[in-house]
Amino acid sequence: MLRSSSCVLVALLVMSLLGCKSTDKVLFQPSPMALSSRLPSLEVRVDNGPLDSSEGAQPEDAQQLFEREVHMNLTEPEDTARFGTAVLQVQQCRVVRRGRVLQAFQMLTFMAPSVLGVPLEHYEAELQATVQVLNAKGNILGTYSGRGTSRVRVALYHGYSQTQAPRLADVAALREALAQIKPQMEVDAERLRAALLATGPIGGRHTEGTGSIPATPPAIARTGH
Repeated sequence: MLRSSSCVLVALLVMSLLGCKSTDKVLFQPSPMALSSRLPSLEVRVDNGPLDSSEGAQPEDAQQLFEREVHMNLTEPEDTARFGTAVLQVQQCRVVRRGRVLQAFQMLTFMAPSVLGVPLEHYEAELQATVQVLNAKGNILGTYSGRGTSRVRVALYHGYSQTQAPRLADVAALREALAQIKPQMEVDAERLRAALLATGPIGGRHTEGTGSIPATPPAIARTGH
């Protein structure tokens, strides 16, 4: 009897893994808002900060999402010339796993609540990030901050797997933070565009500065709210 029950439990666990939704289609999709006055082509740099120590996000996740954000919503179509740099810095990141007691109950009841639609557990993420726009000389033209939160459930059929959920929670929180930043940049878009074009492209004859980005950015030139 015990062996039979164990086999049923294993089968249900396998079903839960096979039945979870995939993150492939949603992981790196930025929010749809685009700047009305797009910036000239920019280099992209990312400082993961505390995201590197998170159990969810992979090291390249923030880079991939931010690159798509910049290319799809912030700048003009790709050009060989780069007129500056867009820098993403993750400053705070916290992920909380909730519902572990419920998960133990699920196991004791052979996943019956999950089959009926009850989630196994939830991953909640909270993240704060800034985006800086620098010209070809490395001067900061604007700094914009956003805070994102997410709640992803681990569930059979209508949720994500236990391995996918924490990663999706981190990326979803970053996506929301970037979505908060874009309206701030929209207000400054024309000013940023004019300033970037006035300095010229990286490596151009009007960029005698080093063009390097300091490890710790200098004082903020302008902050969006």
